[in-house]
Amino acid sequence: MDDKILLAMIMTSSIGAVAGYLGTLMLSKRMALVGGPLGHLTLPGITLALLYGFDVSIGAFLVLVLGILLIWYFERKTRLPMEALTAIVFTSSVALTFLFLPAEEVEIALIGNISQLSFEAALLSVVLSLIAFVMVERVYKKMVLAAISEDIARSEKINVGRINLIYLLAVAVVIGLGVRIVGSLLTAAIVAIPAATSKNLSVNMKQYAYGGAIAGGLAGVMGIMAYQMMGIPAGLAVILCSSLLFLVSVVFQRE
Repeated sequence: MDDKILLAMIMTSSIGAVAGYLGTLMLSKRMALVGGPLGHLTLPGITLALLYGFDVSIGAFLVLVLGILLIWYFERKTRLPMEALTAIVFTSSVALTFLFLPAEEVEIALIGNISQLSFEAALLSVVLSLIAFVMVERVYKKMVLAAISEDIARSEKINVGRINLIYLLAVAVVIGLGVRIVGSLLTAAIVAIPAATSKNLSVNMKQYAYGGAIAGGLAGVMGIMAYQMMGIPAGLAVILCSSLLFLVSVVFQRE
């Protein structure tokens, strides 16, 4: 196996696993599709990276953190739901992006590109994936409780604002990493589809959470194999393989 393909497989499976794990939490909070707007929010960062020649994940992450901090701040200062604030921030960022994004770079920004993957970039992606996984695992149960009732969570002395910030930062890491594989257009899929796959097959919360990680990681491996054998864009291959796993889960879903 080519070294670059092996690196891509390791990186993609790591990102896919943590995205699937996070996706189970986002699905529980009915926020799985928020990954799409947040993916679009990365476009200004991707544009800066493409224009000035630095790593797209770094550009995406920096802009995404800024956007998420704005969303978190506005949520605390207004009565608007997080979904509405996300839509406001992401549409503004998309409009700003297309003022500056060169036409020849649009495909890379929208559906990703791993052809120039380096060892350093792959290693950084794996390390950040592990950090994001630990961040999510630490707040997972608290976030589930807060999703059921914030009043109950507060009665249990859970700092809802703090865990929401940790959760949003973990989302920023995962989406920032995900744009390298699937671009800004398909980021919702890497969190939503593995979570839905796991929900069909799991019988308890633990199975559901870790099943999402397994489904996401497996889709990453399968996608890179399809990319190598068929020559289709890696991001599209990962999403299609994830969709295939979902269809299998529908056939074998638990009653």
